Amino acid sequence: MEIIGALLVSTIAGLSTMLGAFVIFFKCKEQNINKFITASLAFSLAIMIGISITDLIPESTYILLSSYGIGKGIILSFIAFIIGIILIKYLHKLMDKTEQANDLYKLGILNMLALILHNFPEGIATFMSSYKDIELGLKLGLAIAFHNIPEGISIAVPIYYATKSKKNAIFKTFLSGIAEPIGAILAYIFLSKYITDTFISMILLLVGGIMITLAIEVIYPKARKYNLNKYLYFGLLVGTVLILINYFCF
Repeated sequence: MEIIGALLVSTIAGLSTMLGAFVIFFKCKEQNINKFITASLAFSLAIMIGISITDLIPESTYILLSSYGIGKGIILSFIAFIIGIILIKYLHKLMDKTEQANDLYKLGILNMLALILHNFPEGIATFMSSYKDIELGLKLGLAIAFHNIPEGISIAVPIYYATKSKKNAIFKTFLSGIAEPIGAILAYIFLSKYITDTFISMILLLVGGIMITLAIEVIYPKARKYNLNKYLYFGLLVGTVLILINYFCF
């Protein structure tokens, strides 16, 4: 019964990403599309950086420092973070070679890949926490569900406006969200004896490097491209407020 409960918590947390995708069903006048895209990109930019600096990096670094000491812990944290930066730069260059993909589509795919990597270890963490203590797992699952919603927006909006396909946008968002319960299932079947806090921390630091680099080098320039600073600042403000609520309330 504990297994079913833990898997259910992880699944709900992961698929909450889909709630963010529903913004594409709101009708937006053609003259307002660029404003909406700018605000959405700025919003996802704030979410990605915020999650990284308030959650992923400090908690993961603390675990590594506690486990390995200051010297080795800092080195391992730095290595994991740098690997994330290198990985997303490589993926970005790889996608630049695909002529059929426009900028928005490439951005949506990069967001999806980054968040799949993010959600996979999150699924493991949620499952393991819920399996050991369902109350703790529910709290963690709620916090994850809360920040998965804007992550869904960061995938669905650019892909939808690049392809004009709601099915494509929703499917790509689903792939990101389903990574969480998949991580939970794999953790239970194959990895439950081997997954450690330090392993998850290394993965999440890598994800932090990916998301910060993606936000600064890809999302921000794309948001600025439309020259709609008022909507850029609005998206940044809303995303920052949500991160602060998540940080202080959950």
